[in-house]
Amino acid sequence: MNSRLKPLAVLLPLAFYQPLQATEQLASLDTMVVTATRQPMRVSEVLTDVSVIERNEIEAAGHTNLEQILAAQPGMQIVANGSWGANSSLLIRGTNAKHVLLLVDGMRVGSATSGEPTWSRIPVAQIERIEIIRGPASAMYGSDAIGGVVQIFTRRSEEALHLSAEAGAGSYGTRNGSASLSGKRNGWQYGVTLSHETTDGFNSRPWTATANPDKDGFRNQATSARLGYTFAPGHELMLSALHAEGRNSYDGTGVTVDWVNQTRNGNASLVLKNRLTSAWNSTLTVGRSIDHSKNLRNGLRNSQFNTEQDMYAWQNDLSGSLGNFLIGFERTEQAINTSGNYPKTQRRNDAVQLGWNRGFGAHRLQASTRYDDDSLFGDKTTGSLAYGYRFSNNWRASASVGTAFKAPTFNELYYPLTGTFVGNPAVQPESAINRELSIHYEAGNQAISLTWYLNRVKDMIAWTRVGALNQPTNIDSARLEGATLSWQGKLSSLDLQASYDWLDAIDRRNDRQLARRARHSAAISVGQTLDRWDWRAEMLGSGKRYEYSGTTRVELDGYALTNLYAAYRFAPEWSIFARVNNLFDRDYILADTYATPGRNAFIGIRYSPK
Repeated sequence: MNSRLKPLAVLLPLAFYQPLQATEQLASLDTMVVTATRQPMRVSEVLTDVSVIERNEIEAAGHTNLEQILAAQPGMQIVANGSWGANSSLLIRGTNAKHVLLLVDGMRVGSATSGEPTWSRIPVAQIERIEIIRGPASAMYGSDAIGGVVQIFTRRSEEALHLSAEAGAGSYGTRNGSASLSGKRNGWQYGVTLSHETTDGFNSRPWTATANPDKDGFRNQATSARLGYTFAPGHELMLSALHAEGRNSYDGTGVTVDWVNQTRNGNASLVLKNRLTSAWNSTLTVGRSIDHSKNLRNGLRNSQFNTEQDMYAWQNDLSGSLGNFLIGFERTEQAINTSGNYPKTQRRNDAVQLGWNRGFGAHRLQASTRYDDDSLFGDKTTGSLAYGYRFSNNWRASASVGTAFKAPTFNELYYPLTGTFVGNPAVQPESAINRELSIHYEAGNQAISLTWYLNRVKDMIAWTRVGALNQPTNIDSARLEGATLSWQGKLSSLDLQASYDWLDAIDRRNDRQLARRARHSAAISVGQTLDRWDWRAEMLGSGKRYEYSGTTRVELDGYALTNLYAAYRFAPEWSIFARVNNLFDRDYILADTYATPGRNAFIGIRYSPK
């Protein structure tokens, strides 16, 4: 048997195991998700690999930052360069950090120079819901979505009036606090959330003699707000915004140098929804997002990279006997303002999108295509096609194929000559084609799924030596094959979730495992509610990974972490909670030469009327 398939052969029988208890339907199967098709659909009807994380699940797990939440999800690996607030990368199914698209309330968020989002600047206190797509989604969202899409929805409430707040403190001098007010009345919707978090951090590079041995702290404060009005059934206007300001210390070059990164991130959008007829819904969106970053060296500005993105979109949803159709038009305008002299600082992208999905009997089809016209590199057309079949009430399967692309960043195109590094205006977009098969078993309070995928990424951009200079070139290609086995269910009064990921991420240029990708990873959590007590245990495991410096290979050992969470409701609206991360104080490394936190704890108090 092919060695790459052995993990699947061992685990495949579990996918056909029928749990004994199947009395209570899992609510998650009826959860509505919009990111997968840009139209509301039940999770059990979507033909792509999706996850939905609700606010109550976030609180029940006790995660204190977005990276912790994402690291516990199937198909995802997080790499952090040091203490809290430092640069962190999300690798979905082995793709690059630049191959994931971050949306906040529908707005594209991230840096147009580096090509990556700033995950640490979105506080958990501001999040109401997270939707995740694993696999290419450019046919829905255009550039960047080679590995997947993460969409954050900020806090909101369907109650007439809801007030919540929490505060706490913990290891490494950590202090957090937040308050949220939201409600609905006489057609109006409103809400505002304030949050503040700070930590003293730890020395990010204790083994590097040329790095500053000080602690690398982090501070972030954020505000989100929304105001909406429903004029009549099916006609709604909504204004929403999120703004965050943060700073973190980090270890660059120089033993006595104090390096600080200051950021301002946010987005604002105005959305008009109109039900023009019983079969036609129109959504107009106008919005802006910012990603401002300034690096300070001993208190003085060393560099600056600012991105501003404007979006104008019109989506039309049509339904009828032939199925559900989507017709969309979108313009995105990007502008950068940096301390370097870039020959071009603006770009625009115009897109037209068509989507369709229909169920007939036991069959379901989903298809989409999108045409993007970029002012810097030209046009690109992507598409996806998925077919699903329900064998019985308990069994369903799906197959899909999709293409995606990643546009070159401003750094890759026009980075000004700095030392031996310079951009290359000739680089072209990266592209990918993904094939996927999945099978699902759902019965009562149990859900098991097995997904296999093969994603081939070509024309990957890598900085390489060209004569006397280091320039980006389209020389790399990758073969990303993997499988995810996941289970969600109940055993008596216990809530359980488990997942295992096998990943064969190969750099085809030199036939070696891609850097920082673990071949094996797993996660399991178990929780319970006992009268006034809630508790949850979480275990995360990862196999060995590699980093490369030229021909030198550095092996990063595998690791296993155990985290605990507990909460006690001492009054109907009040509770105290505590979380312990890395319970057994394991030493582990996510990026070579960078330290990770040891055992740490956080305890707080929460006010949240049910």
